[in-house]
Amino acid sequence: MLKKMKKNNRRNNENLSIGDVLKDFVDKNKLQSGLDKVNVRDVWNREMGPAIEKYTTNIKLQNETLYVQLSSSVLREELSYGKARIIKMLNEELGRELVKKLVLR
Repeated sequence: MLKKMKKNNRRNNENLSIGDVLKDFVDKNKLQSGLDKVNVRDVWNREMGPAIEKYTTNIKLQNETLYVQLSSSVLREELSYGKARIIKMLNEELGRELVKKLVLR
């Protein structure tokens, strides 16, 4: 009976995609938070472009709030007018509503 159960489990595991296996691994090891932080940084740099990336000195995601430190006060002021649009764009690229608030420093 035990051999039969092991064989069935192995057969079920053979049908899993690599994506399913990775998702299960991430969930079991509570890695999603760290991956989200890396993904947000990558999406910010890609979507905002190299000009803004050049002035971005730090990015931190904490409790659905994205903190972005900029070295240019003029750029910070300019971006502050489009916070809602930036949040929407970032969330669309991330594929889920991860950022609810944007703080520019």
